[in-house]
Amino acid sequence: MPAAKLTLGKEIAYACGMVGWSIMTNLVIVIVHYFYLPPSNAGLTQLVPQLLIFNAINILSIVDVSGRLVDAFYDPVIASLSDRSRHRHGRRIPFMKWAIAPAVLFCCLIFYPPVKGVSSHNAIWLGCTMALFFMGVTTYIIPYNALLPEMTESSAERVKLSSFQQAGFVLGIILAALVNNYADVVQNAFHITQRAAALQYTVWGLCILAGLFMLVPILAINEKKYTVSKPAHLPIMQAIRQTFKNRNFKYYLVSDFTFYISLSIVSSGLLYFVKVLLDLPESKGGVLMAAMVCGSLVFYPLINYLARRIGKKPLVLIAFGMQSLVFILIYFLGKLPLSPIAQGFTLSLSTAFPLAALGILPNAILAEIAQIDAEETGENREGMFFAVKYFFVKLGQTFGFALFAFLTIYGINRGHDEGLRLNGICGCILCLIALIFFTRFREEKS
Repeated sequence: MPAAKLTLGKEIAYACGMVGWSIMTNLVIVIVHYFYLPPSNAGLTQLVPQLLIFNAINILSIVDVSGRLVDAFYDPVIASLSDRSRHRHGRRIPFMKWAIAPAVLFCCLIFYPPVKGVSSHNAIWLGCTMALFFMGVTTYIIPYNALLPEMTESSAERVKLSSFQQAGFVLGIILAALVNNYADVVQNAFHITQRAAALQYTVWGLCILAGLFMLVPILAINEKKYTVSKPAHLPIMQAIRQTFKNRNFKYYLVSDFTFYISLSIVSSGLLYFVKVLLDLPESKGGVLMAAMVCGSLVFYPLINYLARRIGKKPLVLIAFGMQSLVFILIYFLGKLPLSPIAQGFTLSLSTAFPLAALGILPNAILAEIAQIDAEETGENREGMFFAVKYFFVKLGQTFGFALFAFLTIYGINRGHDEGLRLNGICGCILCLIALIFFTRFREEKS
């Protein structure tokens, strides 16, 4: 039970942290592939070779896997250190404070390859800087999310704080998705001839803004005042084994993992879908993303209400089902009897409810799993639960990025775009797998 209830101002301050790391992680998701392996009509230079290994895996897939897997194995380490911390300012905030500067720096450096042309050196640079960036942002994310169950008492409070958290996340998505719109302004205002340079300046501005947002909960929330928790005692490997013994957590984990694979392959392809399948300017991608996340905000009160009335599990299952249908639309983009912009908005607005439900509810569910486990075992391992979750999130993102990069072999340009369309089919199948596994989840009645 928290020592003091969070005020509205403190809840908003907590959500600001989510805005910050959402900006940077979504920047990487949205434009890394587009920046390093652009379509022919993007005005950018290809930076990595389209080399095939074993006639199936391209170099960008290997870079994605190597960079993210290094970070994924780092997650349990930072979780264990945070769970067992006896710092006088708390178990979470001190880690968050020191993570901001490295995360900002390495996020920017991702977009500064050493060679201005196709080179394997750029692939090595990308893999190393991505690994260091995600390690930096993980040092913030794991302790940050572990605060959620520690600062709430009831299921309703967890859903409410998770809603604020998700509102911060979608605001970060909007700010990151508009990167090409900001780059247009920078390019025109400062008469920059190179599109890549305009994107680099824009990334610096967004990353600094993200760092400032991440600083807000550190300055505004006194962890000792709003949480009462005792350090865990289990060594890292024993803590991981104990975490995996939780039956509900295993079904939650598989569903989350497969969903993030689907989400990552589609997020990676957003600008390609806009530029190639719909033949619209890249700046429209930011507009469509903003429409999607703003539309999702409309459903937040409804999801909070329905979660109290019918429970969280039915809403998650409905969202998985709806999202699988939305992914099918991607295969037909550019072929429907609607204008390109109408097709884009149809896709965006159809995603609004699933995005809201799958943004709010999973973190609230996991906070509940962690709290119940702490009551049953006497060990406060909130950090480890979120670390294992994000380990599998990153594995999912890694497989998603790699799958997207693999599918580019089958075409990413107008008239030869089957690789892009196949992303929608893969996303649909993966969402259905997530739905099937989540039917095995047993929701605790509160």
